[in-house]
Amino acid sequence: TGRKAGQSRAGGSGGGVWADLGPFQALLMPHMPLGSFRSPLWGLRPSQVFPRSYPLSTQSKPHGSSLSRRNHEAKKKRQREKQVALEAGVARKSKSPAESSKSWTPKEVVVYEIPTERGEKKDVSRVLPPAYSPRYVEAAWYSWWVREGFFKPEYQTKLPQATGETFSMCIPPPNVTGSLHIGHALTVAIQDALVRWHRMCGDQVLWVPGSDHAGIATQAVVEKQLWKEQGVRRHELSREDFLREVWKWKEEKGGEICEQLQALGASLDWDRECFTMDAGSSVAVTEAFVRLYEAGLLYRNQQLVNWSCALRSAISDIEVESRPLPGRTELRLPGCPIPVSFGLLVSVAFPVDGEPDTEIIVGTTRPETLPGDVAVAVHPDDSRYTHLHGRQLRHPLTGQLLPLVTDSAVQPHMGTGAVKVTPAHSLADAELGARHGLSPLSVIAEDGTMTSLCGDWLQGLHRFVAREKIMSALRERGVFRGLQNHPMVLPICSRSGDVVEYLLKSQWFVRCREMGDRAAQAVESGALELSPSFHQKNWQHWFSHIGDWCISRQLWWGHQIPAYLVVEEEDCWVVGRTEAEARKIASELTGRPAAELTLQRDPDVLDTWFSSALFPFAALGWPQETPDLTRFYPLSLLETGSDLLFFWVGRMVMLGTQLTGQLPFSKVLLHSMVRDRQGRKMSKSLGNVLDPRDIISGVELQVLQEKLRDGNLDSTELAIAAAAQRKDFPHGIPECGTDALRFTLCSHGALGGDLHLSVSEVLSSRHFCNKIWNALRFILNALGEKFVPQPAEELSPSSPMDAWILSHLAHTARECGRGFLAQELSLVTHALHHFWLHNLCDVYLEAVKPVLLHSPRPQGPPQVLFSCADIGLRLLAPLMPFLAEELWQRLPPRPGGSSAPSISVAPYPTACSLEHWHQPELEQRFSRVQEAVQALRALRAMYQLTKARPRVLLQSSEPEEQGLFEAFLEPLGTLGHCGAVGFLPPGVLAPSGWAQAPLNDTIQVYMELQGLVDPQTHLSLLAARRHKLQKQLDGLMAWTPSERETETKRQQRLSSLELELSKLDKAASHLRQLMDPCPNPREL
Repeated sequence: TGRKAGQSRAGGSGGGVWADLGPFQALLMPHMPLGSFRSPLWGLRPSQVFPRSYPLSTQSKPHGSSLSRRNHEAKKKRQREKQVALEAGVARKSKSPAESSKSWTPKEVVVYEIPTERGEKKDVSRVLPPAYSPRYVEAAWYSWWVREGFFKPEYQTKLPQATGETFSMCIPPPNVTGSLHIGHALTVAIQDALVRWHRMCGDQVLWVPGSDHAGIATQAVVEKQLWKEQGVRRHELSREDFLREVWKWKEEKGGEICEQLQALGASLDWDRECFTMDAGSSVAVTEAFVRLYEAGLLYRNQQLVNWSCALRSAISDIEVESRPLPGRTELRLPGCPIPVSFGLLVSVAFPVDGEPDTEIIVGTTRPETLPGDVAVAVHPDDSRYTHLHGRQLRHPLTGQLLPLVTDSAVQPHMGTGAVKVTPAHSLADAELGARHGLSPLSVIAEDGTMTSLCGDWLQGLHRFVAREKIMSALRERGVFRGLQNHPMVLPICSRSGDVVEYLLKSQWFVRCREMGDRAAQAVESGALELSPSFHQKNWQHWFSHIGDWCISRQLWWGHQIPAYLVVEEEDCWVVGRTEAEARKIASELTGRPAAELTLQRDPDVLDTWFSSALFPFAALGWPQETPDLTRFYPLSLLETGSDLLFFWVGRMVMLGTQLTGQLPFSKVLLHSMVRDRQGRKMSKSLGNVLDPRDIISGVELQVLQEKLRDGNLDSTELAIAAAAQRKDFPHGIPECGTDALRFTLCSHGALGGDLHLSVSEVLSSRHFCNKIWNALRFILNALGEKFVPQPAEELSPSSPMDAWILSHLAHTARECGRGFLAQELSLVTHALHHFWLHNLCDVYLEAVKPVLLHSPRPQGPPQVLFSCADIGLRLLAPLMPFLAEELWQRLPPRPGGSSAPSISVAPYPTACSLEHWHQPELEQRFSRVQEAVQALRALRAMYQLTKARPRVLLQSSEPEEQGLFEAFLEPLGTLGHCGAVGFLPPGVLAPSGWAQAPLNDTIQVYMELQGLVDPQTHLSLLAARRHKLQKQLDGLMAWTPSERETETKRQQRLSSLELELSKLDKAASHLRQLMDPCPNPREL
């Protein structure tokens, strides 16, 4: 057949990349055991961590090349190891990661170096490299896809399979400031798989790309860069000059996300790319603000907001990180000259006015807010304070009189049951103060210093420096009553690392109650579907408790609020699309001539989430009635992370319904959070944030560490993160490729918990890619140059094995279609993995090899091989677009030349079109044959028959069962690595010295041992093995299970050991028979 020595198994790994994973412990998909992908080593030295790339030679290696010999020898070594493991009764997969070898060896990298202009089609006329190399496979395809317009809905209308239906989605716009992390990659992998499937099915697909201007994050990055490079602070520049610097930075750095999306294979329509600060978005944001204001859903008021003193801006709830503290914890904060202790409860006495010996003790974790206290509150039913109702207390610092108020919100069993009331700096206190008519005192300024209301002794001090001064004053005045550890949750600004303050600010707010009720009703009525459905309960709860939304931000980068203060009037604000429109409105409102009015535009900008909430329709041209808006809105689906359900999804539903009169989408698909293999949230401070490109292309540990040092971590966090990286990735990250990463991410079910991702899991998917690669190399070789494929509808299987694989192919198409329709991609990955690995590579390709050597060569198997390759690759294409395109382009064209130019626009195989192949009864019958194959392989392993091909006899008491096996005798022998397979008539005694294994009550399998095994040598091996197992059994019999080990597990292990001992005894009996004189089995 012309196969190389290393190609004796077309489905074998033969081109694996990394030998033993070491720290990349195998947290693998249950349906993707790493053992299935075990691959030979390439023999590179351990120091060659990241080898140099080698261009693909156009000359294939000679059959006797050293590379092929190394592959062959490594494969033989693996087979011996597997046999030893089976003989020992221990599967390789049970080996714990800690027991695995720490060594690992990379493969040589093959690169595509054929001159190809960007946008030109890749040259696929050369021979395939001997092993899968992601760098080679992924080269050149994406730019060709884009240039040909395959991702544009206009192109898809011309497809032969066009349905006339539309499918539209928008990408959750990532922040323009940075790069995509693995959570973004999960979103892209899921969305692109769905988009590609709909496109191949013939739908008119629009997937809109875009990025978010990320107001706070972008401004912070640019400010830091200006200070680092020019020594200039933002306020030293005019607003216009600063914004010019931001746009300059955006043009220089903003393209990184696009590069990452393209590397991930995202089939976006780049001609429709949207940026939330471009001209179209600005028009949409202004229009939305004006319409909401005119509808009475926008108002300006003084309320408490989340405030970042370091940024000097209000921030959204999503930018507030809740950090739990177990007790006393010392932190260093931006702008504070001293370390600050948190997690401490300070007890302070408030003397009762007129009663020198009576006081109420109040506990607080925030003594710096004491100057802002306006009352003390107790529960009306708390008997400890009943006699003091209506009395006044002396402020411990100022001596001013404060009322003692009663309020049922106070929890009498917490602390002393008395709380200080600081309405200007606490959300709960603001509500309590409003109920009792208490006026707030703002004692902390925007920059985090103390205000003039605190007195000269504190004014201008940093609030945490003032805290220490206040503590000293309490001691001096004799009102300090103690200090103790106190677990608490500290609000931290995720952008600056500063402690969040609650300040009273005049801001713009969106009234959310009415819109929120509509959003809740949409889910309740079924008009809006949330998947998984368990999110519905949280949705309803959030909207039933929704408050008004503060949308003002004290920044320069962002959409400036289109509201104007009329200077001549007291606190008079008007809203307009332009200043001229606002001036006209102001004139009508005040009765003054427009020319005499002075308008000052609000310098604040809108919350980034406001413009993001408009993205589904603003990206399509709203408020203009564009063709895209008419054709593709509402969107077919929104897919995003579950952490954005309220901050983004909820707000899109509220504003979309209000502004367009329609839900922006009818279904929301939410995926889980990505965590590391230890279950930790991805965090830069933990060093476990992974750039998808590092997994795709591989990266050295040194580079990972440099990325940490270039980040914004403080020295303590940097040390922790660097140590974690050295532990998790001591040799860096191996090159896994885009297709492997996408397949792994899609393999996790959305209905499960958080996604725990390990690099070893992606690596096992790369080995799966290599299996597919080798399968296609075998198939292409088997087809030859003159092969002409038949249409699938005309192909009729000529043998039971052909019928079996085609039936499984049809079944796989049905399962893939079912998974895509249900948007459960784990069903699709499981079906594809099972077909390619377990049906095609492990069974059919092995079984068909001797058939292809028959003379004359049968015509059926090559046609079946072609259909498996063509249909199998098209089924795979939405998940592994690069690998599928690379291999599919090399298949012989069907007659007539009407095939699609790219697999990305080829028809997706449907269960209906392949139903004539589906034979579930045949699949069930062949499963009995596979049981026999397993029994034969177990016997070979038991007797260490590494090279011999022993004869086999089957004996059945049921004629129907014998007929079942008669159709598969040749594949049974091939797959069982045996010689001739025959039948022993019912009732006839088995030949002496043949090994026996029962398949069930009616079928026995016999394997020839005479002359193939040295009984004396093997009996000693079995005896040693039996002694070891008996020792384990005796120990288990005498052992009492601990609490963690159930009796059920113990009994299962006992049964397993007893069965293994029984097999060993039977094997020893067969070997002893061989040592006795016996008739020659060949005479039977």
